[in-house]
Amino acid sequence: MTERNHGGRQQRPSRPRRPHPPARRVGPRRPPQEDPTRQVALDVLRAVRERDAYANLVLPKLLRERKLSGRDAALATELTYGAARAQGLLDAVLGACADRPLSEVDGPFLDAMRLGAYQLLRTRIPSHAAVASTVDLVRANHGSGPAGFVNAVLRKVSERDEAAWMAELAPEAEQDPVGHQALVNAHPKWIAQAFADALADKGEGLAAALRADDARPAVHLAARPGEVTSEELAAITGGDVAPYSPYGVHLEAGAGDPGDLEPVREKLAAVQDEGSQLCALALTRVPLTGTDERWLDLCAGPGGKAVLLAALAGLQGGTLDAVEKAPHRADLIRSATQGLPVTVHVADGRETPFQPGTFDRVLVDAPCTGLGALRRRPEARWRRQPSDVADLTKLQRELLLSALELVRPGGVVAYVVCSPHLRETVGVTSDVVRRTGAEQIDTREYFPGVPELGKGPAVQLWPHLHGTDAMFCALLRRPN
Repeated sequence: MTERNHGGRQQRPSRPRRPHPPARRVGPRRPPQEDPTRQVALDVLRAVRERDAYANLVLPKLLRERKLSGRDAALATELTYGAARAQGLLDAVLGACADRPLSEVDGPFLDAMRLGAYQLLRTRIPSHAAVASTVDLVRANHGSGPAGFVNAVLRKVSERDEAAWMAELAPEAEQDPVGHQALVNAHPKWIAQAFADALADKGEGLAAALRADDARPAVHLAARPGEVTSEELAAITGGDVAPYSPYGVHLEAGAGDPGDLEPVREKLAAVQDEGSQLCALALTRVPLTGTDERWLDLCAGPGGKAVLLAALAGLQGGTLDAVEKAPHRADLIRSATQGLPVTVHVADGRETPFQPGTFDRVLVDAPCTGLGALRRRPEARWRRQPSDVADLTKLQRELLLSALELVRPGGVVAYVVCSPHLRETVGVTSDVVRRTGAEQIDTREYFPGVPELGKGPAVQLWPHLHGTDAMFCALLRRPN
């Protein structure tokens, strides 16, 4: 029944009072999720970008400091190295998805987008998790505005997989085979061209080399001769005996920090690529007439090859002199070769304190572009420049000439670089042979059991053919 007031007007029934809407929240709609694993990866990428740091040096330290181990450490390692290694490919995709040039994007946000894009394109992490985890990191560190930008870009990235993006962005293989393979395998074009020149192949051979160089490598160990065999080392570490080096052992990628292994801590073994072992061993295998007692490592830091050479020299009653220009690297050699017949000298390999003709065997493991070890140094491919080559080849030539003066007549010099770049390899050796009349030995004979060594006389190893870094080795004999 309708009520009336005293004035006779109809009075509506009262309605329940509505509660006031909640106050509008300021800031993120949900608290950012803590993600120490991805935060470590992001912090390493920032250090690489801001300080030119090396990922393989920064990451282990952060993992220890933040107490990440097991699966968390493995994921942080995969994301860090993967994003650093694939930077050029990731930037090509991000550039196609952003509303501004990447050069105008602040560095911290670009680091985060690279981390997110790597998860989207090159891991099995679900797209929503890859995007949300990255956006949470940005929101926690920089607020909602930048997080919204990163979210928008990564959602566009997630609309296609890597193959679809490359089909759109990579140069046509028929028109630019090197450029195509460079982008789809995350290499700068100039490095892909150096590989193509060394292989004399712009097709499947180049593609295979770049794919292998873009993959995370196994860890290689070298057993110290006279202390432990490769079979014993494999049993201790759970690894596999290497196929070519009598002292080598392979461990699976992601097996943890090899520096924590007891044989490495006890100096019974060292971390060393099998290709490096083979090049050092080749020097020791060449027959000599006359004395064979005093050997020289002319560019010895940080000491990996010096350990192997000194151990072998010591087994036959010989000694090794090791030369290193940088005092801190000389200290690393002293530490690595403790207990071996080694004398370390701080000197420039071009101006040593030795008399000409002092040594029976000399190793020149020359400074180089490192293009052969890019798979072990994830950020290096984007840091090196073509202009680096000229200064390095001048230095390499001078060091090799110095070595040929220091070795006795009839003695042997091994010239080794971790690069397939023709100017650093056959360019340097052919020029020095022409100048000095040194005999170039067929090096292939001293890599026994190693297949596909090419036409010689030098040896070029490859990740896709030999499972090693792309090491180059030439053996020269000083004429009598």
